[in-house]
Amino acid sequence: MKFAKTFNAITCALALALLASQATLAAQPGAEEGPARTWQAFWGKRVTGYLTTADGTQLRYSVLLPKGEGRFPVVVRYSGYDSGSIGGPAYLQDNETFSVATDKQLLEHGYAVMGVQARGTGCSQGTFDFLGPAYGTDGHDAIEFAAGQPWSNGNIGMFGWSWAGMSQLMTAEAQPPHLKAIAPGMVIGDARSDSWAPGGVPDQAFTTSWHWFLDMRWQAVKASAEAEHDERCLAQVTQNQAKVVSTSLMYNLLRHPLRDAWTMQRSPREHADRIKVPVLSMHTWQDEAVLAREGYYQERLDPKQLWMVESSGGHNLYESKRFRHTLIAFLDRFVKGEQNGFEKTPRVEIWQETVADKREGGRHEPNETARPGWVIERDHYPVSVKPVTFTLGEHGSLVENGQGGGAPDSYNYPIPGPEVDTFLNDNAWGPQHPVWKQGSLAYTSPPMQRDLLTYGTASADLWLTTFLAPDTDLQVTVTEVRPDGQEVFVQRGWLRMSLRKLDEARSTVLRPWLLDEPDGIQPMLPNVPALGRVEIPPFSHAFRKGSRLRLWVDTPSGTGGYGFSYFSIPSRNTLLHDQAHPSRLVLGELPGVSVPAARPACGALLKQPCRPDPLN
Repeated sequence: MKFAKTFNAITCALALALLASQATLAAQPGAEEGPARTWQAFWGKRVTGYLTTADGTQLRYSVLLPKGEGRFPVVVRYSGYDSGSIGGPAYLQDNETFSVATDKQLLEHGYAVMGVQARGTGCSQGTFDFLGPAYGTDGHDAIEFAAGQPWSNGNIGMFGWSWAGMSQLMTAEAQPPHLKAIAPGMVIGDARSDSWAPGGVPDQAFTTSWHWFLDMRWQAVKASAEAEHDERCLAQVTQNQAKVVSTSLMYNLLRHPLRDAWTMQRSPREHADRIKVPVLSMHTWQDEAVLAREGYYQERLDPKQLWMVESSGGHNLYESKRFRHTLIAFLDRFVKGEQNGFEKTPRVEIWQETVADKREGGRHEPNETARPGWVIERDHYPVSVKPVTFTLGEHGSLVENGQGGGAPDSYNYPIPGPEVDTFLNDNAWGPQHPVWKQGSLAYTSPPMQRDLLTYGTASADLWLTTFLAPDTDLQVTVTEVRPDGQEVFVQRGWLRMSLRKLDEARSTVLRPWLLDEPDGIQPMLPNVPALGRVEIPPFSHAFRKGSRLRLWVDTPSGTGGYGFSYFSIPSRNTLLHDQAHPSRLVLGELPGVSVPAARPACGALLKQPCRPDPLN
């Protein structure tokens, strides 16, 4: 009952947060009709209809054509939200999952913008199956359909983030002949490890709330269909809403609690080497919806065909006007075929200390205003880093290149750590648990004697014992403690200790790669030390001279949209850090970079909230 009350509160808060985000968007500057953020039709012509896939399923599409006559290059946004209804009455009210402003700018640059609705969603036929086998083949058919239309010149690209980013990977893997380039952002590359169970810890809250969000987006589809008297669409939406429950993620994750053939099908990274077109990838370190891992699909691409923009910040940063400039230049080069020199630009652009304008009352402007405080560029991906080791020691010490030593430290389990960037406390730390001091451990370095610029994945290698429990779940949080006494959130990682067995061929000193298979499960034995290597998803952060590095160890807690179902049996966990059991944090240092001396204002960084140091 307590969980039910908590979940209801979270659901209500999520609804309010989403409504608030829409209200914030409505007040965005630059809207066509003033602060209400409504739009007048900014296209020359709108074409809607249904395309037929290879198996006969009909998918709804909507195309916005530029003003003027002729055939146009086409950019496709393909998702299961409301993409097949772009240009409808709801869209003009800014009731749209993605960015109307981006669509408008693409049209002004001479692109036709085509939205395609995934099967079993909105008013498309078929059965909903998130990232199922038909998703890529349907995308293939949509690209080839677009290439053959009288308003198309046959040059097709794809763009968008989140679901509209994953669709690009799976479509490009199907290799439609007329696809020229893709620009995916903020994707799930390995659904289980990126979203459904990071580190093996089940994340049921996100998928449940996402199902509610999906239904809300289909309400926008219905709103447009009702205004346009589209009875076919209305009937199909109603049918899809009735069918989706039995195929929803929250049902399927109960059916597939461990990695199996079904979950592996939903791992676009496994076939990313089939992508042969140029790729512009964008992702953010503190992404509250899909994490920053993305299955590391970029490592399976031809590096000569890859450009990347990486940033601190959250899930919707793809809307940034700064990024939009890069997106259009990329599409102009590889979809239009313009000789604009984009292929000579740096392959990796790393946004550091990203900020956005603030509204009255301290609320951030929408992501359109997001921009980096400073930028690092590299000519090749992956970016080379130097591993730097900080050893855990007695009295909560964290010492660079130190030696293990001292008596072990214990904490009561499970006492969740503080939430960060949740829908209840977005861009903020949540409150500490009443007995947090008994349920967490913290290890803090001395003040830095140099600037330490980190980049990429990290590994928290922890020797742990449990008492009278066969399993336990770990959460590790990396923070910066500033000289002014404020603590800044940097990144988090998780591990279910029974799934600690590694794929040794894939694991490195900076990235533990879980075997994550049923046959690899290893229960904890009472009071027997076991090494758990916690993967910390990619991040880049400047720890300036005078700051301290901190590592928290506790029980998984709300992080962004993620809410974890941690192992529930109470225990007393003990973390060892003697010479026989050296526990450590290994970070990647990006050498040869001069860090600006000025520290960003506390609380200004997107999705990196500050709080007073609770240990002071």
